[in-house]
Amino acid sequence: QLFRPFHLALPVEAYEKGGQAEEGLSTLAEALAMVQKTGERFYEAELYRLKGALTLQSKVKSQKSKEAEAEGYFLKAIEIARQQQAKSWELRASTSLARLWQQQGKQAEAHKLLSDVYNWFTEGFDTKDLQEAKALLEKLHG
Repeated sequence: QLFRPFHLALPVEAYEKGGQAEEGLSTLAEALAMVQKTGERFYEAELYRLKGALTLQSKVKSQKSKEAEAEGYFLKAIEIARQQQAKSWELRASTSLARLWQQQGKQAEAHKLLSDVYNWFTEGFDTKDLQEAKALLEKLHG
């Protein structure tokens, strides 16, 4: 049961990529319940980031309420990642939140949030997460 949240997150990522928000949110609820039950928090920040991403895809709510709810999940993911000093999870969640803020016209806030965490890294710039963050930073700065 210890690694169950991680194993449940794998299909959630597929649901996100496939646009199957409701299925992903259902599986995520199980994963987050398991986090609470076992206390295994290694993957918790990523679970909340995924919850934010799936909330944005959800067809159940208005766009404004989806955005507000997703922003809360992204902020929670960032907070958890910072508490755990998990910079990779913080980068992912910050990239997701920066994308949302970009769509809302908050370019300056998005750039600051993302550049603060991106500039912490000194290596690994060939990884997908850092490449995506850099591309978004360039759009935000442009």
